[in-house]
This record gives sequence, C-alpha cells and structure tokens, in this order.
Amino acid sequence: MPFRVDPLVLTDEVRVELERRVRGHLTAQRTARRARIILLCADGRPIRQIAVEVGMDEHQVGLWRKRFLATGIDGLDDQPRSGRPRRIGHDERMKLAAMATSEKDAADPVAMWTYQDLADGLFADGIEISTSQIGRILNAMHIDITKVRGWLNRRDDPEFWERVRDVCGIYLNCPDNAIVVSVDEKTSVQAKERKHADQPPRPGLRARREWEYIRHGTASLFAALNVHSGEILAEPTPGKDDSTNFCAFLDQIDRATNPTLAIHVVLDNGSSHRSKQTTAWFAAHPRWVAHFTPPHASWVNQVELFFSILQRKVIRNGNFTSRDDLITKMLTYIAADDQTATPFKWTYAADPLVA
Repeated sequence: MPFRVDPLVLTDEVRVELERRVRGHLTAQRTARRARIILLCADGRPIRQIAVEVGMDEHQVGLWRKRFLATGIDGLDDQPRSGRPRRIGHDERMKLAAMATSEKDAADPVAMWTYQDLADGLFADGIEISTSQIGRILNAMHIDITKVRGWLNRRDDPEFWERVRDVCGIYLNCPDNAIVVSVDEKTSVQAKERKHADQPPRPGLRARREWEYIRHGTASLFAALNVHSGEILAEPTPGKDDSTNFCAFLDQIDRATNPTLAIHVVLDNGSSHRSKQTTAWFAAHPRWVAHFTPPHASWVNQVELFFSILQRKVIRNGNFTSRDDLITKMLTYIAADDQTATPFKWTYAADPLVA
C-alpha cells in the first residue's frame, strides 16, 4: 500500500499562487512541477502516486514537500548555488566590450576583430582569457564582431571610463534628495497607414501583411525616464528637434518635479543637448546636474530601452491613419504603461540590459 501522508493545509492565497504557476504558459517546467506536487499533497494523494504523475522520484517528491513545510512557497525556488565566483570580473568585461567595439589600427591587415585578437590584446593587459570565454561574454552582451552593420566605430575617448562610471554610479545609487532622469528624443517616426488590411493568423498559416502603405508624415518624441521608478514623461516635439524645443521640455520636467529635489539628468551628446542655449539653461537652473554619456555609447542611456519597447509594441506593426493618430497611440501606450511602471533591472557586471 502506498505511503500516505497527512494532507497539507494551504491558505487561499498560497493555493491561488500555486495554481497560477501550474497554468502559466511562461512558467519554467521545474517550477510548475514543484507547484503541482504541493497541490497534490494538499489533496491527500499518496507520494507514490504523485511521483508517477509528475515523473519524479518518490524521494524527490518528499524533499519538496519538506521544503514547503519548512519555508513555505519560497522553498520551491532554486537556492543559490555555491560554485566558483566569476574569474572575469566587471572591469575585465568592460575592457573586453570597449576593445571589441573600438576601431582597429589602420595598419592592421586583419580588418575586423577576431576572438584571438581580443584574447591577445587582453593578455597584453594582464588578463588571461580563452577565445571560447570571449565568445560567451560577447554573446551575452549582444555584441557580434563577425558581422558589420554600421559605419562608425566608437572613438577611443580618454573620458570613456570616467563617464561610464559616473552614469552607472547614479543608476546604482540615487543621490540623496534627488531623482535621476534619462532623457533623449525619438525622431522621425513615420506615420504609415497600410493600404490593405492584415489577414489574421489561421491554423497552419502565419498572419499576412501587404507592405504597401500611405505616408502621413513623421513625428518626434521627447521622453524622460525616471530611472528609479520606471515612469515616463513624454511630449511630442512641436517642430524641429532644436535647443529651443529641448529646453522647453526640460522646463516641463522641472515643473513636474518636486521643487525640493535635485535633478540628475543623463544625456547623450546630441547638438541640442550640448548647445550654448542648453548650457545656459542648465546654468540658470542650479538644481539640475547633467551627466553626459560617452560618444557612441547610447547603450548607457536607459531611456533607449524604453524606446526599444515602444518601437516593438507600438510603432513596428502599427497602422496610423495620420500623424496625430501616431502621436495619440504612442502617448496612450505610455500613459497605460506608467500605471504599472517598474525600474529596469540594472547590474554593474557588464551584462546587457534586457527590456
């Protein structure tokens, strides 16, 4: 006769969470299986039957039941593994990223970086690393040195490291009595209207789209991301992307921010951000502190993550009957997203931000 244990007693809240994990389409298989074990135990099912049903050894089923009894639902999560610490730390990874995205010596007959070149260059700096490790690190950073897409490499800016550390520092530790905002523009967004309606997906067939479209002009958008809350303040650009309009957007941020707080703003090196008019505006507003990213390092500016999400969710597959329709849909999405906004997860380990 199968060994039977006393049923577990679950609160309604815990049962709802376990059932969500079992049903969730994106739940990892191991997570769903553990939740199912606890639900079956709560129903008074014998451990042997549970083991057969979930495809797991009886001993393992018993262990997950004990962990749940000891620490509750948190006991079903994977525990931190001991394992060897990273041998290649964040400074070494940043040096690798900087080298892989730098321009090669014009006298070098090998036009593009290779993993071996990078390994040799790092070895000369006292960093011993294998080519396979370089491949794994660059792949995690979404850096592909085997293909060419752009035409301008990041110049060897002596201030690169200082600026990156400055920006990363305020991301990780918000200054006292201050907020950190990441600001930029998304320019020349086309308002395209499809000439023919899309055909929805059917069994065995993908959705179909005719790529002919009608152009209704373009729109540009100023956006400011509150780095530590995830909220977005956005405003369509009323005309040219120039210093006058940019300073007007800074005025809007200033009015919307508690006057007792300092404002640390992260900017790229666009002409409207570095102009005499903008420099004078910052000088006239002493609570503002500007932090400029290094040239050709847009990946340091967190608002670019938001623009990537906006591009994928609203713009790329959108159908816009006019420029005003495009602006309305972008602002409507932003307003809805602000209701559940959370900050991007930022780690200073030279790993990429993933939106």
